[in-house]
Amino acid sequence: MQEQTIPDRLKISPFLIFYVIMAMQIGLGALDYQRIIAKDAGYDAWISIVFAGTCLHIIVWMIYKIAKIVNGDIVTAHMYVAGNLIGKVLSFPFIFYFLLHSLASLRTLFEILQVWIFPTLNLFWFSLGYMLLSMYVVFGGLRTVVGIAFFSLVLPAFLVFTFFPNLLYSNFESLLPIFDHSVKDLIKGSFHMSLPFIGFEVVLFLYPFIKESQKSEKWAHLGLLATTFLYTILAILTFAFFSEGQLQKVMWPTLMMWKIFKLSFVERFEFIGIAFWNLIILPNVCISIWIGSRLVKRIFKIRQKKGVYLLIIAQLGMITFIHTREEINLLNSLMAKVGFAFTMLYIPLLFIAVYIVKKVKKK
Repeated sequence: MQEQTIPDRLKISPFLIFYVIMAMQIGLGALDYQRIIAKDAGYDAWISIVFAGTCLHIIVWMIYKIAKIVNGDIVTAHMYVAGNLIGKVLSFPFIFYFLLHSLASLRTLFEILQVWIFPTLNLFWFSLGYMLLSMYVVFGGLRTVVGIAFFSLVLPAFLVFTFFPNLLYSNFESLLPIFDHSVKDLIKGSFHMSLPFIGFEVVLFLYPFIKESQKSEKWAHLGLLATTFLYTILAILTFAFFSEGQLQKVMWPTLMMWKIFKLSFVERFEFIGIAFWNLIILPNVCISIWIGSRLVKRIFKIRQKKGVYLLIIAQLGMITFIHTREEINLLNSLMAKVGFAFTMLYIPLLFIAVYIVKKVKKK
């Protein structure tokens, strides 16, 4: 069912899926998810994170089953189920899905830059510079894009240790009593983790480009497990540091926690954290553009380079019209709902459809 054979020189090693998944998940929503999930689940929200992460392992298992049966990506799966024409029609909306993901990641980053460091930052020119850098990376091919994902995790990894000074001012008793909220509230908290957790579904689009694809499944699960662990630990540290009343008044709790960290040569360490966040967001943008342009190539049979140009022009056009906090919140909320619908509803439905068609074709 695959459109063409991908040469090995263009493929990535199975273990790199670990970095791809973590790079896509850490970025969008990672700076303020603590405040959002605590609105419903309170300081039991760390349970919501664990529950959401556990459920997503089932979705990852479904993704690999789909890809193995059709021996290809999501476009191949749609063609397997619905035929060539309808399969392409079903695949078309995912171009906008990744355009939306890239747009939300960038606009959230730019808002942080405007609020914390550069209040007079020219949105268009900075966006243009960032998009030109992203385009340069994407034109290097998938291996280059995945290399950026690797370095976006390895280089800023030291930031994890910068939260340790907060332990001196933390009160872990504020997390007690555990299970003080209803199951309904905990599920609501899990739903609000949609935005920080989306990104792992890229495996369904990258599957043909992975060497010995099935060997990457364990790395996909490990990547998701690592992200879940990181989000859970950071949430617990945040809940112990802020009271519930304080947390709801803080826009970006992760950034505020950096204000405790002091160095002799840097008074405001959060500036360094934000600078590294530019690197952390870069693979979110590059992978989204690469997948979106790949879908353009698969569906419309045009060169992938042209698809890259189209997506970047569209993104530059849209980003300059999003100015206020309300508009950015609306964008992130839309991304969260669409991501939830795709990962938790559409993938299981596609999984069932592929299995039914497989049974029918056998008969």
